[in-house]
Amino acid sequence: MTKECTHIDHIHEVTPSADGCEDCLKIGDTWIHLRLCLECGHVGCCDSSKNKHATRHFHKTKHPIIQSFEPGEDWGWCYVDQVELEFSE
Repeated sequence: MTKECTHIDHIHEVTPSADGCEDCLKIGDTWIHLRLCLECGHVGCCDSSKNKHATRHFHKTKHPIIQSFEPGEDWGWCYVDQVELEFSE
C-alpha cells in the first residue's frame, strides 16, 4: 500500500523569502541544498546542511510541505506523512 500525503491543502502559491537559506544568510553561514515551504515561502537549508533550517521551520510552524528549491528538481516532502511528492511543471 502506497502512503499518500493528506496535507495537499497546505500548498499555496508562494513567493520565496530569499535567494538562499533565509536563516543562514542572517547568521552568515552556508548551506548545501535549499527547500521552499509551500505554505509561507520560507527558504531553508536541507537536512544535509549543518543547520537544517527547513526542518527547524517545520518544527516551529508546523507547515507540513516543502519543495526542493534547487534548479531542475521538482519533488517535495510532507514532514507529517513522511512521503515524497512529485510535482510537474
